[in-house]
Amino acid sequence: MRVRDETYWQWADAQLHCRSHDEVLSDGTSLDIQVRLSRLGATQLFLGLYARDGRSLHEEYYPTRPGETMTRALVWGVDRARALATGALPMPGQPHRLKA
Repeated sequence: MRVRDETYWQWADAQLHCRSHDEVLSDGTSLDIQVRLSRLGATQLFLGLYARDGRSLHEEYYPTRPGETMTRALVWGVDRARALATGALPMPGQPHRLKA
């Protein structure tokens, strides 16, 4: 079970329909990417990375993705989540270490 951080609860709104992408990497890290349209029609994106035991590693919420469709925002979110999880992008708030 995932342990959600404050970012997820700022995102959560059961009345809005969303599309999602869930993925588990070989090291057990799970990715949760969700996209939706706000009540005003803005494309919104959430991405979360979770350890094998369910604890949150990182969460991001984008209240608007200007000029992006839900499909395009979801693809961007999946790419970003994978890059963060594999170290290709530095995890915000943590020093970046290049992999050997």
